[in-house]
Amino acid sequence: MNPENITPELIESLIPQPIFSMFEVFLVIMMGIIFGIFTSFLKYRKRRQVVTLHHQERMAAIERGVELPPLPAAFFDEGRNPYSPRRGFALGLIWLLVGLALLVALHLNAERELTLYALIPIAVGLAYLIFYFAVGKKEADILDAERKAKTTEVDQSTNI
Repeated sequence: MNPENITPELIESLIPQPIFSMFEVFLVIMMGIIFGIFTSFLKYRKRRQVVTLHHQERMAAIERGVELPPLPAAFFDEGRNPYSPRRGFALGLIWLLVGLALLVALHLNAERELTLYALIPIAVGLAYLIFYFAVGKKEADILDAERKAKTTEVDQSTNI
């Protein structure tokens, strides 16, 4: 190429342009943060309402002289899911399939070196699956047996 043919427009056309502007990246990050704060606020508000209503109910019972039952354990654990070993299986499948999708997408559309980054979610998914099949499956069977025993115990006590 002749040096006389090199123009500023040619040089600018050779410089890769960013896909997203910094403002768009900042906006997406801020939206994620605002969404997290908003959901936390809604959970707090719901919890506060439940506590207030429960307190008013207990105060009314005290005024009437009614004996108060103890607080249920579910009152303190509200909103939390009980532990389930099968969750590891679901997470393992999700991570593995996301990693495989990322591997295919990067392999078809990007440089070969970028496809190695897809091995990270694949490895996380495989770790979850290995843990589930090594330990979690046994724990799930034990928890299922305990839950089944509790339900049959409750059913027998209600039939009496």
